[in-house]
Amino acid sequence: MTPEGGDALREVSQPGAGEVTATVIVDAPAPRVFAALTAWERQSDWIPFTTVRVVEGDGGEGSLVEAVTALGPAVLRDEMRVVRVDAPYEVGVVHCGKLLRGPGVLRCTPLKRGRTQVVWHEWFHLPGGPAGRVAWPVLWPGSKFSLTQALRKFGRMVERGLLP
Repeated sequence: MTPEGGDALREVSQPGAGEVTATVIVDAPAPRVFAALTAWERQSDWIPFTTVRVVEGDGGEGSLVEAVTALGPAVLRDEMRVVRVDAPYEVGVVHCGKLLRGPGVLRCTPLKRGRTQVVWHEWFHLPGGPAGRVAWPVLWPGSKFSLTQALRKFGRMVERGLLP
């Protein structure tokens, strides 16, 4: 499926210089973990200060998902096009908003004893030239620490049966 703005989407689907990865092991089978990850609007329950909603489509391939992170007067709007779904293993997105741009992937790898490794990997095109590259680890709210903390909360919620 080629969404509107296909050329622009292809351009931002290439990895940028800003890269962040977070990993967690969840004591639940991959299909359940994947279903929880792709319950987009429920991400609001485990990503701090963030409201997530599907604005186009059904949440599957071709859908547009919006995540708005607000901390006091600061608001960051992140628009993501879902470009690939390989349930229950992987979902690919392309951040295509005005500020956050670049590809991302959520992977679920089944492990022994019904556990699942979740890897969330993002490559962002950094705004602001050299200053953006220097400020990247401090300014982006999805830095490794906060992303890892969010994934840990996600894992606990799945394990307790609170998600999806």
